Amino acid sequence: MKTLTLLEVGSLEGVVIMIIGIIILVALSVSFMITTFVKLIYESKDSRKFSKKQFWQTMLICLLLCGLVSGAICGGGL
Repeated sequence: MKTLTLLEVGSLEGVVIMIIGIIILVALSVSFMITTFVKLIYESKDSRKFSKKQFWQTMLICLLLCGLVSGAICGGGL
C-alpha cells in the first residue's frame, strides 16, 4: 500500500487557510509586543501618556511592516 502525499490528497484549501491564519496570528502577536515595548519607552520619559489612538496607529504600522516582511519571505523576494 502506497502512502499518500499532500499533493495526491486533492483539495488543499484547508492547508492554505491554516497557513494564512498562522501568519496573521504571528504578525498580530509580534506587533502587539513591539507596540507594548514602544509604549513603555514613550511613557518612561517626562511622564507622557500613550493614547489609544497612538497605540492602534503603532500597531497598524507594525502589522504593515510584518506583512511586508512575510510577503517578501513567502513570495521569494529574499
